[in-house]
Amino acid sequence: MQELLGRLRALDPNASQGLRVIACFDELMAGRVGTDGLLSAAAALAGSPVGMRRGARSPVVRVGPDGRRLEAPSSLPPELSTDDLQVWIERGEQSPGFNDAIILERLALSLRVRFDESPTPAPRDLALVFDDAVEPAVRHAAATRRGLASGVMLRAIVAPLFAVWRLRPSGPEDVVATDFGPVHVAVVSASAEVAASPLGVGIAVERDDLALSFRTALLALRLADSAPDGISRADELGVLAETLADRPIRPRMDADEAAVARLADHAWGLPTLDALVRSTSVRDAARIVGVHHSTMSARIDTITAEFGFSPLDGWARTRAAVALLRWRVRTSRVLDLPAPASTPARA
Repeated sequence: MQELLGRLRALDPNASQGLRVIACFDELMAGRVGTDGLLSAAAALAGSPVGMRRGARSPVVRVGPDGRRLEAPSSLPPELSTDDLQVWIERGEQSPGFNDAIILERLALSLRVRFDESPTPAPRDLALVFDDAVEPAVRHAAATRRGLASGVMLRAIVAPLFAVWRLRPSGPEDVVATDFGPVHVAVVSASAEVAASPLGVGIAVERDDLALSFRTALLALRLADSAPDGISRADELGVLAETLADRPIRPRMDADEAAVARLADHAWGLPTLDALVRSTSVRDAARIVGVHHSTMSARIDTITAEFGFSPLDGWARTRAAVALLRWRVRTSRVLDLPAPASTPARA
């Protein structure tokens, strides 16, 4: 499937997007994601609210593009009906999107399979487990329902809906709403091997601290743009992962982030700054980026001028590293879904 996607992307972007929709639902079905998760994924892919109803007497379920439940509408839009199941995408006055039909088709198929397996949709247990605002007893009960044992180390892992999985997780999965849009999440043992691109891997915790692991996994995912293999691990940041995960990004950049933004205008700026904060010496940093020691010294002078301090002096190295991480989190595009085109492409 992924090889076919690569070939079609160059030939027909809309056909490529259609196959990505299919691949997305295949991954969610393989992970046994529940009804709300499937609706969340469909809404995110369509960029509009999505709804469903099982028969004329059943309640309407609607989910917005952010993955959260919506109130029932006063009237239902045109729908795709399969026996007693109705699903729809709410476009209002807008024209149907290019891939609306395939989103509805795959959504209806996935829901039908879920309903055949279990007449009563399972509760959104992982969303409860990851929510610190929920009472500990409720989170504990939700974790127990999903088969998460106590006394063992676990991790949350987070991926966009369109992630390319090379090695699937073996733990419970779902689609969970976040401030950055719906994400595909799973809980795995701390030693489990998983591989997807992009992927954020949270810190290892015991069951009752999975909310923290989830926050660090989401942070790690937003840093996956710069990960060579697309996998970003919170463990590599140490305590910085928890610190950054629990600190909201301010609307405006501070002085240090602004300095990083200016350095990003230089082709060498970010790779050089990254090498400096990771290395133990100027010579080592020069070797990492493949430049002469004198060239590195000149770049350090520019970096020092932008920051107003040398990134090599004591705590200043950590200060520069934190500024680089915050800027990367702020500018991350890893969660920008390649949404289907809103209108058919013209010849």
